[in-house]
Amino acid sequence: MAQLGKQQIAIGKNPERSRDHNRRVVLDVVRMHGSLGRMHIAKLTQLTAQAVANIVDELVGEDLLMEIGRLRSGRGQPPIQFAVNPDGAVTIGIEIAADHMVTTVLDLSGQVRSKLIVAVQDTRPEFIVPFFARQVETVRAQFPSKLLGIGVVMPGPFEIEGMSYVGPTTLPGWGSIDAVAVLSAASGETVIVENDANAAAVSERLFGAGRAISNFGMIYFGVGVGLGLIHDGAPFRGAFGNAGEIGHVVVAPRGRPCACGQNGCLERYVSVYALKEKLAAAGCESSDFEAIEVMHKEGNPVVREWITETAEYLSPMVAMLENVLDPETLILGGALPDAVIDDIIDALQALPVSVASRGTRALPRVIRGQTGQLTAALGAAALPLFEAVTPKMETSPTAITDKVV
Repeated sequence: MAQLGKQQIAIGKNPERSRDHNRRVVLDVVRMHGSLGRMHIAKLTQLTAQAVANIVDELVGEDLLMEIGRLRSGRGQPPIQFAVNPDGAVTIGIEIAADHMVTTVLDLSGQVRSKLIVAVQDTRPEFIVPFFARQVETVRAQFPSKLLGIGVVMPGPFEIEGMSYVGPTTLPGWGSIDAVAVLSAASGETVIVENDANAAAVSERLFGAGRAISNFGMIYFGVGVGLGLIHDGAPFRGAFGNAGEIGHVVVAPRGRPCACGQNGCLERYVSVYALKEKLAAAGCESSDFEAIEVMHKEGNPVVREWITETAEYLSPMVAMLENVLDPETLILGGALPDAVIDDIIDALQALPVSVASRGTRALPRVIRGQTGQLTAALGAAALPLFEAVTPKMETSPTAITDKVV
């Protein structure tokens, strides 16, 4: 069994003013362990037995936790076990990408209840906002459970003159719009807006390769390419929500022109759009996810060439991110078949020396994500869930334990 780094476990705070924090701590620890008794919850959260009893009773009353029987072990009265009630609440996640919209529904346990992928030809607000509202209305009719919130993800960067909402990997017309206000008003619900790479990182943190990792970066292949960051178990967004905007880092001076006005940006080489450009130039009419999967399996030379080029430009970027961020690992994932991502990682094996070049590592420097093609949409739905059940991590030494899986 391999050690997968260190996972931070949030602990409770006994003062009454911290009740909301404590509710999140209890929900999170039960979600992580599957089922627990009150005394075990108290031990893990460092809350008093009475505080745990009150919070558990409250969460059961709200249908967020449920009794699942008694644990048969040892002497005496077996303790009642509690688990997250998957039917107690749902979240909606909507990914608005440059060429499609994905709608997902997660229950409280994090299971996908519904998913729908629709191609879109027009991503301007006047088209997307009413379509978004109709999607939410349809989902609410199908899932009348308590709604924790709606997460929406779209490509960044946000509010950067000359970079935002330009080119084929972004969304036109959204530069001067308060997306949170507009989408909340259209749906009548609370909406959280995040860039797609950060949402993908949240998805991996809750459901994928990052479950036992508190500090990692996720290189996300959308139509473009971005970096999502998880620091001490929570997303790191930066002052204006643009942390991790690696797509417009110049990696080839005097290289291919980019719509942002620069030349040689990373996403002009390392992105799904760059791959589709190459395929179109070679006369390939279809280049959607399934077509790329088939072409890769058949050894298409254009796909192989793109993988080689991607590794060439991504390799120094990996080393730079390691030197700047010192993550436990970097996760690769997004809108590419797993086999393609595996080949990119294989082509990265001769990575430059960085602070991550340690002889004894718990994890490889680069690993593949586990949440697949829908990772950003899952991340979108996970955002309200993350806010509802995941407490802010404590920084005290007592809050850190080794996680072995």
